[in-house]
Amino acid sequence: MARKGPARRPHVGIRALREQAATFVKRAQSGDAVVITVNGEPVAELGPIGKTIDSPTTIADLVARGVVIAPRRVNGYRYSDPISVHSGARIDQILREVRG
Repeated sequence: MARKGPARRPHVGIRALREQAATFVKRAQSGDAVVITVNGEPVAELGPIGKTIDSPTTIADLVARGVVIAPRRVNGYRYSDPISVHSGARIDQILREVRG
């Protein structure tokens, strides 16, 4: 499944599809599509029903399906100043310092 085709959809071999069928069906349910190959040649596509696969998924689509929660802020987000971190620093200590 590492290879990507011209339409930028992941490819999966038939053997991998057999071994991980539930995973690929769940991906199709969430809106992803994969191209199924036999001996390296694309032969089929597994994807969601009733939606064109080439249409991009928007945040509004994800909110409507309940996959993500709508943002509470409607204004632009303002980033804080960058934090300098030295090599070998522990993330829990850095977070503790930032959060106060």
